[in-house]
Amino acid sequence: MKIVLASSNRNKYREMKEAFRPIGVELIYGGDSDAPIEVDETGESYEENALLKARAWSEALGMAALADDSGLEVFALGGSPGVHSARAVPGSDADRTIWLLSKMEGVEDRRARFVSCIAVVFPDREDPLVYKGICSGTISSKPCGSGGFGYDPIFIPDGYDATFSELGDQIKTKISHRAMAIKGIAEMLIPVLKYYAVRTMEKSRSVQGQ
Repeated sequence: MKIVLASSNRNKYREMKEAFRPIGVELIYGGDSDAPIEVDETGESYEENALLKARAWSEALGMAALADDSGLEVFALGGSPGVHSARAVPGSDADRTIWLLSKMEGVEDRRARFVSCIAVVFPDREDPLVYKGICSGTISSKPCGSGGFGYDPIFIPDGYDATFSELGDQIKTKISHRAMAIKGIAEMLIPVLKYYAVRTMEKSRSVQGQ
C-alpha cells in the first residue's frame, strides 16, 4: 500500500520512510506532490493537528495519508513550546534553539520531553489510526552536534550523555519520540493492511468470475 506523508519536511520523511517497508507500506514524500497543500494547524493538541493534516492531504490526493505533529515540552516552562514548537519564534531551527536556551538561563530543572503523534487517514475508512510516542530527557546548556533538526542539538535523551544531534540517526531512529510513534502506528496498520489485501483479492475474484 502507498501512503503519502502529509508534509514537505524532508527530514521527517528521511526518518520515517524505511520504518514502514517491513509491513508493506511505501511512504510517499508529500513534497513531490504537484501543488503544496497548506493546512492551518489550529488544533490545541498534537492529535488534533496530525488529524487536520492527514485528512486534508487524504481528501486532496484521494489516497491514504500519514501526518505527524510533534513538539518539545519543557517542564520548567509549563510544557512550552509544545504544539507551537515549530513556530515558537520566527526564523530558523537555530533561532528557536537560541530562544529556548535564553528562556532556560539560570533554570536548574532541565527536564523535558519530545512528543510525537502520528495519524493515518484513509479515503474510504471512517476511523483514523492515531498513536502517540514520547521520549524523555533534559535540555543541555548549549547546542552540541550537527546532525538532526529542530531542537535536537539541545535535547539529551534519558540514559545518554549526548544530544540527539550528537547521537546520530542510528540511535535516534530507535529511541526518539517519533520512533516510538512510528512503531506503534505500524503495529496498528498491520490488521488494516490485511483487510485491504483481502478486499482487493475478493474484488479480483469477482471481476474474474464475470
